[in-house]
Amino acid sequence: MMKRFLCAPGPTAVPSEVLVEMARPLMHHRTPQFSEVVAENAEMLKKVFKTSSPVLTLTASGTGGMEASITNFMSPGDTIIVLSAGKFGERFAEIGRAYGLNVVELKAEYGKDIKAEEVREALKKYPEAKGVYTEYSETSTAVAFDVKGIASVVRETSAIMVVDGITAIGAMEFEMDEWGVDVAIAGAQKSFMIPAGLAFVAYSSKAEKLMKEAKLPRFYFDLAKERKNLEKKTTAWTPAISLFMGLNVALKMMLEEGMENVIKRHYLVAETFRQAVQAIGLHLFADVPNVRPSDSVTAIRVPEGVDGAKIPAYMRNKYGVTIAGGQGSMKGKIFRLGHLGYVDKSDIVVELQAMELALKELGYTFELGKSVAAAQEYILKNFPVPNVAVSEAGD
Repeated sequence: MMKRFLCAPGPTAVPSEVLVEMARPLMHHRTPQFSEVVAENAEMLKKVFKTSSPVLTLTASGTGGMEASITNFMSPGDTIIVLSAGKFGERFAEIGRAYGLNVVELKAEYGKDIKAEEVREALKKYPEAKGVYTEYSETSTAVAFDVKGIASVVRETSAIMVVDGITAIGAMEFEMDEWGVDVAIAGAQKSFMIPAGLAFVAYSSKAEKLMKEAKLPRFYFDLAKERKNLEKKTTAWTPAISLFMGLNVALKMMLEEGMENVIKRHYLVAETFRQAVQAIGLHLFADVPNVRPSDSVTAIRVPEGVDGAKIPAYMRNKYGVTIAGGQGSMKGKIFRLGHLGYVDKSDIVVELQAMELALKELGYTFELGKSVAAAQEYILKNFPVPNVAVSEAGD
């Protein structure tokens, strides 16, 4: 027997409470009972996004939300500026080109980001730009973009600010309304702790005005139609019913913990990983001055002399811990330790010990147990003590 742990940056582990809820007999989606779930989910999602705008739930992966953020607000030939420093920034550009947009790609090397001042200059050069599209947490590189700073630049123009927050919203600080984000996208299989299959999209009044002029084709991903149906506590199309039910439980868990505590937990877990891996001589991929690492995933450079493709394979097949390798041009050059959603301090030790064992087998020289010890030291000093009474042995 091998016990398995899902420690990828998506999909992520699902709490037992959510699994139990999803295993209940199926409810029909056109009933008053399901309508109450739809409405309750929508209100809770607003608290996660920190917005007064409706948050729509689409039965799709996060990429469906990304596509909707283009088709609902743009017209053929429109210019958009895409911040691209990883696989998912590139995906935004690919979607834009697929729909005949003029895509201005602000590119940076994998492992780096694009600064607000660069966006300002691009908007001056392309004043006709209708939108600025960016990642928040670039999952392929574990780099976090300065969404707040970029949004402050974009809000001075007529362009809308579109954020792929698929591995950030619910795990990292995000204030949609306060920061001036016009379109925000998230995905179920990340910090929301349910299986893949739901995308969340919210849009501002500024984006709504642009939507009324937009002429790109859309049908299934028609956000205006979804919003009208949400007002009636339903969905435009047949939804993933069991996922909606699981989401209801997961959102209640997040809000019961408190979003500030959820964000803090993700930061502490991420910082533990960053301290731990460096304790055995590994180097962070986002170890660049003035570049902020993501709190959802940690990307690590493969040490010299080690076959990078084998690290995730060894961890998964020999030790039961699934992580992620590099994507695109980073394949075999980095590996990525996921730590978002249903993750706490005990998960850190499991993931690190599997990483150490895999690296040791693959020939990397270091003191076995040192990353785990570094993590334990950080946990003891920095993690809050749960407000739970510790009973005497035998009680």
